[in-house]
Amino acid sequence: MEVSGILSGLAVGIVIGSLGRLLAPTMQPIGCILTILIGIVGALLGAALGTALDWGFWATFVIQIIIAVILVSIVAALSRARQP
Repeated sequence: MEVSGILSGLAVGIVIGSLGRLLAPTMQPIGCILTILIGIVGALLGAALGTALDWGFWATFVIQIIIAVILVSIVAALSRARQP
């Protein structure tokens, strides 16, 4: 994998994760690194879904954000449940 591919994946993860965290309805006790990882996973899953269904750029972008919001909510709920 090239450095430009890694940097673009990181940039997409930051954008998608930040938007997902911003739009999630609750307080999230998760850090920046986990937000970026969630953004990368959301971007990959959304891109796979958008490509499989032959959606355009904007529909794929929206589904990536929706998946990131769902993942942020799940991870935040799990980390709150773990705290004493």
